[in-house]
Amino acid sequence: MVASEATWRAKPTRTTHLPYCLPFIGQEEIDEVVAVLQSGWLTTGARVQQFEREFADYVNAPHAVAVNSCTAAMHVVLAAWGIGPGDEVITTPITFCATIEAIEYVGATPVLVDIDPQTGNIDPNLIERAITPNTKVVIPVHLAGLPCDMDEIMALADGHGLKVMEDAAHAVGAEYKGRKIGNISHATAFSFYATKNLSTGEGGMITTHDEALAAKCRQLALHGISRDAWKRYTAAGSWFYQVETLGYKYNMPDLLAALGIWQLRKLDAMNERRRQIADQYHRAFAEMPFIDLFPRHMPTDRTHPWHLYIALIKERRDEFAEAMKNRNIGISVHFIPIHYHPHYERYGWQRGDYPHAEAYFAQALSLPLYPGMTDDDIEDVIAAVWQVGQELA
Repeated sequence: MVASEATWRAKPTRTTHLPYCLPFIGQEEIDEVVAVLQSGWLTTGARVQQFEREFADYVNAPHAVAVNSCTAAMHVVLAAWGIGPGDEVITTPITFCATIEAIEYVGATPVLVDIDPQTGNIDPNLIERAITPNTKVVIPVHLAGLPCDMDEIMALADGHGLKVMEDAAHAVGAEYKGRKIGNISHATAFSFYATKNLSTGEGGMITTHDEALAAKCRQLALHGISRDAWKRYTAAGSWFYQVETLGYKYNMPDLLAALGIWQLRKLDAMNERRRQIADQYHRAFAEMPFIDLFPRHMPTDRTHPWHLYIALIKERRDEFAEAMKNRNIGISVHFIPIHYHPHYERYGWQRGDYPHAEAYFAQALSLPLYPGMTDDDIEDVIAAVWQVGQELA
């Protein structure tokens, strides 16, 4: 139940810090990690294989490859596709730098396309204008977990012979038109970072329908060594191996997969709790004139796992954020537009080039949202938002 305005006004300032995010770890995860420690096998092994199988089943994709981050996942997919210097990859300015880093790692050129102001996701109507003869890949980013307009994006890609790799760092458990994110495009990259809906501390996953791509990604993620190189220290393995291509040290260890196995089994319940919290926020903030609800439009043909709850503060966002911190409410901003960062000046991007992204950034404020929040925690956030809004009015 949402508290009344009278309650928001009267509620005292929280005296202890409410973290912006905390992982939701239970005894099952702890026991599984202890079992791995006791087994003596800590690196890539049987539990990674189990996690891959169960994750592939969950998203209904035939192949899943576990790696040590979503950044690694995106990098090895691009490398496996042979993307390199002279190639262009289209993505959004509202994303974490990792999306762009993966493009730069292979020597390709990132091309930014503005967002749909209703959802914060890349605007498919603008993608076609950015396609050139050098364009090879489109990377849609599911901001906060809300799936992009994948039918439109896939149709564009198919029409131009492009690959699509989804940056689903926020979108584990999301669905688009009845299909889980992870089995729609040519490849999907997931994050299991400490703040994510499914957390292994660090970690990532690639899912795909392409068996050859999965095999290449698996090889690239472990030094480019011949198949099943991790088995060479087991009774089933051999001392002999061959390095067949330049690879990377991106494999996931069993210690992290042990967390992932149980986190995956709890994912739907954790996401449901996130939706309940988001719904309480939505109902409360709808009554506050200094906030715009976000997404401004919620498509009915997809499910949102609410990795983030983003409120749009109509005025004085930076002051609002500081005032929330002073009230012991953890906050963040997702994201600073890519073209605002000094490193990317080399591409000639200018402020004003992506007006929808810039307008969104000027207002966006991410509020605490994680399954372990209590109803009292939720009321503390709502009360702080109301009180700060009144102070800055």
